Formats: sequence, C-alpha cells, structure tokens
Amino acid sequence: MRVLRILLIEDDIVMAMLLTMMLEEMGHKVCGTERTAGGAISAATTDRPDLIIADVNLIGGNGIDALDKICLSGFVPHIFASGDIRLVSELKPNAIVVQKPFTYGEMLAAIERALTIAA
Repeated sequence: MRVLRILLIEDDIVMAMLLTMMLEEMGHKVCGTERTAGGAISAATTDRPDLIIADVNLIGGNGIDALDKICLSGFVPHIFASGDIRLVSELKPNAIVVQKPFTYGEMLAAIERALTIAA
C-alpha cells in the first residue's frame, strides 16, 4: 500500500493521538487533525488529503455533513469511525464504517476497502 496523506476529523484529542500513532505505524502521514466540521472542510480544501477518517459527532456539527460538503468539490475516499455507527448506517448505508474501539486490522481493512472503492 502506498503512503497516504490522511486528514483526521476527530473531536476527542486522545482518540486523535492514538489514531495518528496507528496510522503512522502503518506508514501513512497524518496531514491534519480537525475537531470541527468547519475546520475539516477548510483543511480538506487546503491539504487535499488522499483519505479522510471522520468521527460522526464533532464540535459544532458532524462528520457526515462535513464529508458531504467536502465531496461536493470532488470525491475523497473516506471512512467513518464512531462509537455509535447507527446514524451512519441509516444515512449512508454504503459507507465504510469502523466501530470504536477498533483494532489495527479493522482499520487497515477499512483503508484498503476505501481505496478499492475509489479506484
């Protein structure tokens, strides 16, 4: 797998740090971490990541709406990571979703799936 530039959209600082470490262990580069939907939209426009991993519940918004707005400018492969995957499953039944807490293997499989769908 090639090295990906990944934008994290995660409002929990500890979770963002743990996920950053996991992704870097996989050989990827986290190009940014945003805690709000507005910050995520701005960062995606500026950083142009290869992949986005988004929590559903964010400060002042949610990851689903943020990704909808980001993808208006062009599709970006993405994964939702949430402690409650019901909302994603209802609104985006074909979305790639990992349930928190997730394992290294689950995240790796989700990344591979997101890239395959985007190809």
